[in-house]
Amino acid sequence: MDTVVLFILFFLVGFAMSGSFTFQYSGAEAYPFLGAYFLIFFLYFAVLEGYVGQTLGKKLLKIKVVKENGEACGFGPAFVRTILRIIDALPFLYIIGMILIARSDKKQRLGDSIAKTVVVKA
Repeated sequence: MDTVVLFILFFLVGFAMSGSFTFQYSGAEAYPFLGAYFLIFFLYFAVLEGYVGQTLGKKLLKIKVVKENGEACGFGPAFVRTILRIIDALPFLYIIGMILIARSDKKQRLGDSIAKTVVVKA
């Protein structure tokens, strides 16, 4: 679900910046578009998980992010989780994240472990 939302936002950002849904950016002209898209990607996860505890995808799956002690996640830990998605997603399809989750007693990926958060049933 989160991928679908971000895919829609990708096209909305492209449309807003180019005036067309058939936009194509290359070279240096792609940087503002990519910057805007990554900002939206980052804010989508950090703000929703930080303040609501759930993205739309997590809400659909009836799971949420909380601190290890059960308190609400908050923006700081959500910020850390979101930044570390870059490493968890490597080399592709969240392979590192899946390995770390499988090896963790608390089923945490790197971002959760460092941010001291867990994903639980809502």
